[in-house]
Amino acid sequence: MREMIASLLEWYLGALDEGGYLLVALLMAMESSIVPLPSEFVIPPAAYVAHAHGHMSLTGIVVAGTLGSWAGASVMYWAARLLGRPLLVRYGRYALVTPEKIVKAEVWSGHYGIVGVFVSRLLPVIRHLIGIPAGIVRLNFLWYSLATLLGSAIWCTVLAWIGVTAGQDPELMAGNVHRISLWVGSVMLFLGALYYFFVHRHMRR
Repeated sequence: MREMIASLLEWYLGALDEGGYLLVALLMAMESSIVPLPSEFVIPPAAYVAHAHGHMSLTGIVVAGTLGSWAGASVMYWAARLLGRPLLVRYGRYALVTPEKIVKAEVWSGHYGIVGVFVSRLLPVIRHLIGIPAGIVRLNFLWYSLATLLGSAIWCTVLAWIGVTAGQDPELMAGNVHRISLWVGSVMLFLGALYYFFVHRHMRR
């Protein structure tokens, strides 16, 4: 697993030289759709490259990530709005969108409304699915877009800061397994806490 992650990271860092901002935007668009591609593996390495080598800017990384997130979230919104709930419930499972996930996203959206769209961009799991209930209930697309852009901008900024900070850790950059585990564990703990307090507890109620 470690070798596979290292190979993917090496490919990504090399691809950034060619793809630049467009690659970041494309990957974040995929991340904001049904593709299981964590943004934590997209923005931080790009931010590190921008900070260390200077051929991209941190602002450009955040903007590209934000616009990519909005594009992917918009596809989810319009797919749900045009196809409707029955088709998504019936066939969404083939794209890893199970009926249970759709119900959770609907409950979340119904409870928090447009504020929920904004907050969802900062939460794991829900951030990928919030476009489905928003499209089904025909939430105003302009407000949906503004909430998505603002939430995504904040999230990409946080991830960029993590990437720069991690890049200044010499032990991490040297491949220290303990240091890598510490960083990964800290990020997963933070995301898990966000999901538990803002999503899981509400779903149980």
